[in-house]
Amino acid sequence: MDNNISVVVNEEKKKGNLEQIVALDENVYMPVFGKRVPLVVDHGKGVYLYGTDGKKYMDMIGGIAVNTLGHSNGKLCKAISSQAKKVIHCCNYYYNEPQTMLAKKLVERSFADKVFFANSGAEANEGAIKLARGYWYKKGTPKPKIITATMSFHGRTMATIAATGQEKFREPFGPVTPGFDYEPYNDINALKNAIDAQTGAIMLELIQGESGVHPADFEYIQNVRKLCTENKILMIIDEVQTGVGRTGTFFAYEQYGIQPDIVTLAKGLSGGVPVGAVLATNIVATGFGPGDHGSTFGGNPLACAAGLAVLEEIESKNLLTNATNISAFLFKKLSAVAKKTKKIADVRGKGLLIGIELDCGSASETKMKLFEKGYLVSAIGSNVIRIAPPLILTKLQAMKFVSALQDVLEGKE
Repeated sequence: MDNNISVVVNEEKKKGNLEQIVALDENVYMPVFGKRVPLVVDHGKGVYLYGTDGKKYMDMIGGIAVNTLGHSNGKLCKAISSQAKKVIHCCNYYYNEPQTMLAKKLVERSFADKVFFANSGAEANEGAIKLARGYWYKKGTPKPKIITATMSFHGRTMATIAATGQEKFREPFGPVTPGFDYEPYNDINALKNAIDAQTGAIMLELIQGESGVHPADFEYIQNVRKLCTENKILMIIDEVQTGVGRTGTFFAYEQYGIQPDIVTLAKGLSGGVPVGAVLATNIVATGFGPGDHGSTFGGNPLACAAGLAVLEEIESKNLLTNATNISAFLFKKLSAVAKKTKKIADVRGKGLLIGIELDCGSASETKMKLFEKGYLVSAIGSNVIRIAPPLILTKLQAMKFVSALQDVLEGKE
């Protein structure tokens, strides 16, 4: 076969594969994701994903802050493979070493004394809500009210949409779980005025990722901690998206000089294997007793072995420092693009969780133009591009992304 004909045939096969998968997906999968990006992922390596179309894409969204180590990390793959050959799952009637050792590692790195493993961020937040209410009930002083922030996002289960301070997530599924109050983010006076005798906890994100990447003010979080201590209220910090080095420290709360009572983790903890975690002090952990909570899959050996590998790689490859350095580089270069193009209104976030607010044009349109150039990002609302790349991102790779974004904003092909 002529080489030119062979290339054409292969391209047609790739195109056919994409069209077939898209058509089949529309028939068999619930339409919860709307119109997806026309990419069928085949495999990944480092910060890149490769489609069945044969094209390479820089993964600047990192599975939405999940792929901490990028794709096909050798140590992570080996840990998953080795554990799968031993045992993938055993029920929590028994002990398993990876579960115990991952809990130990998280306790050593945090304020916490106890850990519970779930399967996702929403499950972790459900566990935190349940733990807080259980704590006050077992003290003989039930305080079911939990205050969260407007424009927050805590998950898509029934309790976590109730905790989420965005009506659009709750309205179609009412009546939602009662007991939540929503107050403006970064407004300490509104929070003070909302506290009453029924308030048992305040639950906050340190960066509101799903509403446009909005960091909490340092003084606000300091005052929330003080308010909780003075009023005997539990402070729950949702680090599902900001934890595991995403902001340049292992926990984002470290940058605010506070110690919470409960923290939740998920996304980046096992580098892509589903896992969630609830961390708490010994005192608060008394909110759960035997039979009060559980999970069939939570803390399974495979997920926990993956988590251990991620933590070891973060430490051995000094990825917290890398995240901090690459973040500073990105902020500097993106600010220069903003100044040059006059098309970026703001660049905000911490570490490698960054929101780029556009001053003109559609975020969705910009996302698709970047996709066409080989870069994967997230669009939030009408005008914010979110990036959350793997912590292994290099300056050269970061610069390539910045250049591509500048070209898109300047209308270059």
